[in-house]
Amino acid sequence: MTRTFIFLFLMIFQVTDLYAQSVKPAWYRYYDSRGIPNISTNVTPNHIRYGYEALDQNMQVIQRNRAYNSEADIKQAPQRAALAKKNEADLKLKKAYSNSQVALQKRNDALLYIKKQIAFQQEQLKQLQNDRIYFKRQQLEHLRKVETVPVALKNKIDYNQKNIEVKKELIVSLHTQYDNTQLYYDKIIARLKLLE
Repeated sequence: MTRTFIFLFLMIFQVTDLYAQSVKPAWYRYYDSRGIPNISTNVTPNHIRYGYEALDQNMQVIQRNRAYNSEADIKQAPQRAALAKKNEADLKLKKAYSNSQVALQKRNDALLYIKKQIAFQQEQLKQLQNDRIYFKRQQLEHLRKVETVPVALKNKIDYNQKNIEVKKELIVSLHTQYDNTQLYYDKIIARLKLLE
């Protein structure tokens, strides 16, 4: 008995709700500052200022609309702008990557490329350091024999030292680039997972 009653109640509620949604407003009513109702067939600026009710042909309320509050609207403008900017950024992410798996693959490819660059630069640094050992041994040999170190050897040592410093800076820069790339893609992947 109770289940039947609940079922009938829900059916009546749904039919009433569908009827209310399908009914088009015939009148619009607002109450002015003195509480006097004003009715018209269209929405006027006063309707928006005071808030209004949409009425069907039988003068039954089918929808209520709150009064427009310019102060609240002004206060919410930065929030709406931020939300619009965020939605635009989300659309760009979806367009660029379509989903988190694509972004994950792009991240892995980018990180692999940087790792290869780091390995290559480290090999070159190792070669420069071996060259430095060789040049220093030659310099020590000249000094041991109490000979003047040739200018060409001094230039090679200076040039080698500068190249070692440049390679070290480049390797540090590549490590920073690796970390920044990982962080960049991790944010994108996390955001795309939320949007999926």
